[in-house]
Amino acid sequence: MLLDDLERDLDHLAGSDPFSYADPESIIALERLAARLEFCVARAVAAFDAGGEWGADGAKGTTAWLSTRCHLPQNVARAQVRRGRALSSLPVSSEAFCAGEIGVAQIDALAQAAAGPGAGTAEAFARDEALLVEHAKAMKFAPFRSVLAYWAQLADPEGAEESDLERMARRDVYLNKSIHDMYLGAMTFDPVSGAIVSKELVRLEAELFAADWAQAKAELGRDPKLHELCRTSAQRRADALVEMAIRSASAPPDARRPEPLFSVLVGYETLHGRISQLADGSVLAPGTLLPWMDGAWFERIVFRPGKRVECSARARFFTGGTRRAIEIRDHDGCTHEYCEEAAENCQIDHIVPYAQGGETTQENGRVMCPFHNRLRNGREPPDGNDP
Repeated sequence: MLLDDLERDLDHLAGSDPFSYADPESIIALERLAARLEFCVARAVAAFDAGGEWGADGAKGTTAWLSTRCHLPQNVARAQVRRGRALSSLPVSSEAFCAGEIGVAQIDALAQAAAGPGAGTAEAFARDEALLVEHAKAMKFAPFRSVLAYWAQLADPEGAEESDLERMARRDVYLNKSIHDMYLGAMTFDPVSGAIVSKELVRLEAELFAADWAQAKAELGRDPKLHELCRTSAQRRADALVEMAIRSASAPPDARRPEPLFSVLVGYETLHGRISQLADGSVLAPGTLLPWMDGAWFERIVFRPGKRVECSARARFFTGGTRRAIEIRDHDGCTHEYCEEAAENCQIDHIVPYAQGGETTQENGRVMCPFHNRLRNGREPPDGNDP
């Protein structure tokens, strides 16, 4: 049988020295083969689902059968069934999946886009599927998801607005006291509210980490290891949330509230399509920002060479509007191929080095994390800018 041959080949591979297939080309080949195997599993699960053989064991459906007989979590089993059913309506995507050119994450995202709420979404997807699949083959997954989100907005603007409003309506927080006097809870936020809460939580956690590090270093007389700090990361997050509550309770009623800042890109991208994206990469329908307009600041970044205000082109470092414009333009984060560090944690690097006559302009600047900036320049950069 075919599966017997496959099992023999897998036995041979598993019994081999892993270093014999641990080079970059082999890893890429393994990932491609794994995707092809996932395609075969999805197609077989779809056929099994349609055949109804799961009913002979008394299972209510294919998901229940897979969960029991194959020991899969319910969500994994459900995803396999959903994926298999979707293949027949995604001919171009399925072909790329079969060839191992895209993987499970991409095929699931494409299937979700094709099943959008709008009446015309299926027709638009059929028209654009080949283009979207080419993006899936060429792009890292996070920016590819952004492409799909913008495509969904263009394919069905009204449906995208309604979808984002539905996400906002699902916001929920609960915090209940347990029988052991511990408080248990969970949080669900829409993208904008979640970004506000998350950023402040991360900021306060970083403050607490710095304090823990300084305390441990003073006690040990050397840089501590993580396990030598007085709190774990989970404990610091909990303490940061408590600190948020304490600061809120301490603030006078008439204190000025912090105001969110929305950055609006104005240039070819805006004229060509819809741009509405948070700094963390979440793509929003523009209408979902309307409730924030009375309580937020908006800044305009104009990407138009030769007709804008720059800091001096011969300035040593990227500062002011030039730095901010590059951060917004490169909002996906570090521009190194193998990095996804958030732009706000990065430095601004001269593409043509300053020492070689490179100018301090938007065209000659790019976002790069400290690690890759040091790697490129060979030494520690000062003050958050490249040497």
